[in-house]
Amino acid sequence: MTNKLEGRSAIITGGLTGQGLAIAQALAAEGAKIAVGSRALADRKNGEAIARESEHIVEARERLSGYGGIVYFGHLDVRDPDTIAQFIREAEAVCGPADILVNSAGMTSEQPVCGHSDELWLRIIDTNLTGAFRMTRACLPGMIERQWGRIINIGSTAASVGWKDNPAYCASKSGLLGLTRCVALEGAPHRVTCVMISPTWVETELMRNNVRELVEREGRGRTVEDAISDITRQNPQNRLIQSDEVAALAAFLCGEGGKGITMENIQLTGGALW
Repeated sequence: MTNKLEGRSAIITGGLTGQGLAIAQALAAEGAKIAVGSRALADRKNGEAIARESEHIVEARERLSGYGGIVYFGHLDVRDPDTIAQFIREAEAVCGPADILVNSAGMTSEQPVCGHSDELWLRIIDTNLTGAFRMTRACLPGMIERQWGRIINIGSTAASVGWKDNPAYCASKSGLLGLTRCVALEGAPHRVTCVMISPTWVETELMRNNVRELVEREGRGRTVEDAISDITRQNPQNRLIQSDEVAALAAFLCGEGGKGITMENIQLTGGALW
């Protein structure tokens, strides 16, 4: 722990699992105050909190509380402007205004263009792209006012390389790259950077679920483990990228060493194209 981010406040969307949780942990280790938002966290009905404590929530609390800093967990659906406004109000009350925003919330569902429903298309775009736009729109003015900020969008190699049966996901990540570049230009005069980190397959529960969906659709007898082994062999480094690698890069970009890195799409691939 170097406390390079001591006094800074970070919002991480989709921060309960996988890359989001790893990034939250890396930033907490550097002394940042952490606000984790997720749809899986406590919802509200008639002003009362409804606890939905899953094993993921318990694990996240344990991992982040170990650094002794301020941590806030709140319900956040990036598709809903009202919950965004409520989450940001509550996060600011605990952690202060956001200096760092990590747009990690995302989803995918593999479907071919032919037969892809409007509802699924819009849900993926709304989560992966419009959700990041809404969060940025909410946090960027304060960063500009304070003349310091870091916005990190978690993208994918899908932003640059097409993939069969992934039209909505590829479109959303391509759009996220365009958003990243526009935000970087808007923030540049105010010491606000915006960068997209685009990994290839990252070994997470989400990846496993995606692979499970893939093999079920194939219907040719491959197991999930067989498919993951095939994906691993396709990587020139013969391995899967790990969440802590994404987190380490994010932590660097949030520090002073990353202040000149903006408008970039940094691919973390081990040499793989996808």
